[in-house]
Amino acid sequence: MSKPAPNPLLAIDRATDHVLGSPDARVSLVEYGDFECPSCGQAHAAVKILREHFHDRVAFVFRHFPLREVHPHAELAAEAAEAAGAQGKFWPMHDLLFEHQRHLDAGHFLGHARDLGLDVVRFENEMRDHVYLQRVQEQIAVAEQLRVRATPTFYVNGVFVDVSMGLAHLRDAIDAALANSG
Repeated sequence: MSKPAPNPLLAIDRATDHVLGSPDARVSLVEYGDFECPSCGQAHAAVKILREHFHDRVAFVFRHFPLREVHPHAELAAEAAEAAGAQGKFWPMHDLLFEHQRHLDAGHFLGHARDLGLDVVRFENEMRDHVYLQRVQEQIAVAEQLRVRATPTFYVNGVFVDVSMGLAHLRDAIDAALANSG
């Protein structure tokens, strides 16, 4: 039985994607997520453990897919992550947003920006002007082309991994990809 070919829409673009891990990693893990999604919040802790376990052997990418119809604060949270990313602090903001999922509003975003040592005036201006909304919407559009329907949705080396029965499948898929890439 042949393996499905990876989708080119899932290729990592280091110019626009936020990537943790070595640029030379043989395996990529792409997550489409929503900062207000309870399932993404639960997955966040597990993914953090996976990131620590696999370290530089896996390049981890987070892409935005805010489910605006059910999570009214998710899109603005994605913009806050991007605004922090413009100042080199995407991943710390990413973690704070998931750790404080019940407090996704402008006041808390500003507090996080201060805590992270961001240029708060720049952050406030970019948030007010929705400077990063287009980037978020572009990631949503790609997710829709991929037929992403729920969050979190994961891809290992461009191949969808069903985690509906638990995140152990994700670890297994990464282990298999590492074994096949050597």
